[in-house]
Amino acid sequence: MRSFFLFFALLISSTVFSQQEDKRLAALLRPYLEKHHGIAGIYVHHLQKNRVVAINADTVFPTASTIKVPIMIGIFDKIAKGELQYHQPLIYKDSLLYPGEEDILGAFKEGHKIDLDKVMMLMLTMSDNTASLWLQSLAGGGQQINAWLEAHGFVNTRVNSRTPGREANRSQYGWGQTSPREMARLMEMIYKGEVISKAASERMYRNLCRNYWDTEGLLQVPPRIRTASKNGAVNTSRSEVVMVNAPHGDYVYSIITKENQDQRWDRDNEAWELLRTVSGLIWQHYEKNDKWVPDPGVGQF
Repeated sequence: MRSFFLFFALLISSTVFSQQEDKRLAALLRPYLEKHHGIAGIYVHHLQKNRVVAINADTVFPTASTIKVPIMIGIFDKIAKGELQYHQPLIYKDSLLYPGEEDILGAFKEGHKIDLDKVMMLMLTMSDNTASLWLQSLAGGGQQINAWLEAHGFVNTRVNSRTPGREANRSQYGWGQTSPREMARLMEMIYKGEVISKAASERMYRNLCRNYWDTEGLLQVPPRIRTASKNGAVNTSRSEVVMVNAPHGDYVYSIITKENQDQRWDRDNEAWELLRTVSGLIWQHYEKNDKWVPDPGVGQF
C-alpha cells in the first residue's frame, strides 16, 4: 500500500512539473478572486496546451453538491464489482426522504418503483438530495467512497455526512470537502476514461453533461459547446466544476468559495457573479476568435 501511494505521488509530481502556469489567464482571474468577500480558489487546466492556473487550488473548501461526483463514482465502483446493476429496479421508502427539500424523489410515495439509473439522473441533473443520500448509502456509505478516493491519490476530497469518524469535518465543511485542484482532476479523469473503466467513465461523463442548473458558469459558454459539470451551493459557499469541450482545446476548471459574506439566494449573489465572470474570462481567453457574448436576459427565465 505504501508503494502504491508513492507511485501516485510520483505520478502527480511529474505531471505538475511538466505543466506551465498560464500567467496571462492567472493575471486576469486573480483580481476577481482577491476582491471576493470571502475566500475563493480556482484551478484551471487546458488539456492540449497543458497550461494551468492555480489560485488557492489546494485549500480545502466545502463541496456542497459537488460531492455528488464522488458518490456517483462510488455507485459505478459497486456496479463494476457486480454488487449493483445500472438499470436495477429499486423501491422508494418514505424513510429515505431528506426533509426540508423540494426534491422530485421526495415526492414519491412509499413503495414506488424507480430504476437506479433514474435515481442517478435525479442526483446529477437536478441535484436531488434525497436521491443523492440514497445513492451514497447504496455505494456503501462515505467510508467506502472515501476509501476509493484515498486509494487513487485524493487527500482533500472526502464525504463527511453520515460517515463515522468525520463528525468534526462535517461540522466545519458540511456534506463533503475538497480542493479546486482535486475536484478538477476528478472531472478530468472521468473525461479521459480513467475512473473505474473506460466504459464507466464514458457513461459518467454523458450523465454529467445534463445539468439543469446552468445559469452560472455554463451560461458563459455558447450553447452549441458540450460541457460536463456539477455545481454546489450552501449559504456560505458556491462552487462549480466544469469541463468544456471547446473548439481550440478542452479545458477543465473548478472554482469554489467559502466564508461568503453575501449569503443571499438572489441571482446577483456575489459568489454567483464571480462564477459567471470567471467562466466568461476563461472562455474568452482560450477562444479569442469566438465573438459569442451571452445574452444577460437568458438567465432570467
